[in-house]
Amino acid sequence: MADFHQTGVISTLPRFPSANLAHLESDLEKFSRNRPITLALPSLICELDRPALWRIVTALKDVTYLRQIVISLDKADETGFQRARDYFGMLPQDVRIIWNDGERLQSLYSLLRQYGLETGDGGKGRGVWAMTLYALAEGGSRMLAFHDCDIVNYERGLLARLCYPVANSEFDYTFCKGYYPRVNGRIYGRVTRLFVMPLIRAAQSVLGPSSLLSYLDSFRYPLAGEFALTTELARVNRMPGDWGMDFGLLAEVFRNTSTRHICQVELIDTYEHKHQPLSESDPEKGLFKMSTDIARTFFQNMASEGCVFSEQTMTSLLTAYRSEAGEMIRKTHDIAMINAIPFDWQEEERATTAFSESLSRSAHTFLSNPIGMTDMPNWNQVISAIPDFPAMLQEAVAADNEERKIYGYRVA
Repeated sequence: MADFHQTGVISTLPRFPSANLAHLESDLEKFSRNRPITLALPSLICELDRPALWRIVTALKDVTYLRQIVISLDKADETGFQRARDYFGMLPQDVRIIWNDGERLQSLYSLLRQYGLETGDGGKGRGVWAMTLYALAEGGSRMLAFHDCDIVNYERGLLARLCYPVANSEFDYTFCKGYYPRVNGRIYGRVTRLFVMPLIRAAQSVLGPSSLLSYLDSFRYPLAGEFALTTELARVNRMPGDWGMDFGLLAEVFRNTSTRHICQVELIDTYEHKHQPLSESDPEKGLFKMSTDIARTFFQNMASEGCVFSEQTMTSLLTAYRSEAGEMIRKTHDIAMINAIPFDWQEEERATTAFSESLSRSAHTFLSNPIGMTDMPNWNQVISAIPDFPAMLQEAVAADNEERKIYGYRVA
């Protein structure tokens, strides 16, 4: 049974066995009348061939409190996009697909670059950004919920619990982050367990007290891809365009709202999705790349809070990280043993060695170029530079979704 102990500076909403899906969905039907909900799904075209997305779409057919579903589709040619339209067309909700690789969206991304507004090279970060801007431009919803498309054991209760804290205006939350155990025959979540949490705690010991670090340390699963927020908060948030997105978003939310308006909610008994390789031999792939992007985001956000980094500080931080990571391996071993779960100590050590290397590289890169990459622009920045952009985005998405191809000819 989940505990109700509160840690840190945000509210934690656990999942008890008494949780009732029918009750949650009934309430959400009422809440959605005043706070309409858009569900945003970042998807690769290859997800259409995997059972996880089929399970998700099948479950969503029975969700009646959603006003709209927006899908950001990546790595799709025209044939793939048409296939995705047919695939998601089985959903009864109002569905819109943002075809990121299509000519219309590529033209808009090029326009943004002309104004110095970077949206990255694609992937989940840009997909979340595009869906957010589209939902804000469309204007019919008051809150957005996001989750990934590779959740193998997806169930409707996950979405209901994710939406509930923000949809319920009596709660007064503007941002909700999902969390869950990453256990399925073994303990997963290596980047969170062996990199993010040890890094946060090492930073607390090296850099001293920090309200941002205390806040980040409050999240049980800071890299979860599931979150919900009000459209008002979405308008002002910026985020990285790489794998630092989930972590960077937490820091952005911290700056833009009070911690009393932030919560985390337990979504499901256990969570299973596709697992990334460590890829310690290739810094541009897998968990090595993920930890590098997160470290870059971490350094930039700490610097924005007034933290001054030097070679000596970075050396101390790396030493403290290795110590904290070693302690986390020991604690994970103990958890595994008492629960009769297989544990590979050598594999855990291999991961922390790779993460140490990525942290060291990121520290060196940051010191040589503290400004680094620019986060993607928020709504206010976009419309300040290009006032007509929301209408242009709506028109592009509408045109893509309304066209269909018959015998090689496009028809409206």
